[in-house]
Amino acid sequence: MLRVPQDALPPDPFAGDPNDPARALDSLPEDEAPEPLTAEEREEIVEDLSDLAVYQALLEERGIRGLVVDCVDCGEQHFHEWNLLRASLRQLLDEGHMRKHEPAFDPDPSHYVTWDYCRGYADAVFSVS
Repeated sequence: MLRVPQDALPPDPFAGDPNDPARALDSLPEDEAPEPLTAEEREEIVEDLSDLAVYQALLEERGIRGLVVDCVDCGEQHFHEWNLLRASLRQLLDEGHMRKHEPAFDPDPSHYVTWDYCRGYADAVFSVS
């Protein structure tokens, strides 16, 4: 199984900070700890990684920098560059959860598209071929 090297991820803004809010996650009671991924969830993540590679190959040359996702937790849009999303998905496979990361700085929404847009674009490209 591939491991995402630490240097492939954005730097931890709380590195060395004794008040790092992520420390609270280390002490979660067992009943609140994340459940291990099911075989079906793992398969879906592998499919997402495969799809992501296709979408990046098709769209990056057109100026698309990554994907935008509507967050159900905070109600805001999250902008993920291709490499950050890939690293996060690989980490999810390896560790069963994703680390917190810095959001994109002042992203231009016109450079990001949704998963649905990517799927439709890829379907259109491959149906013409």
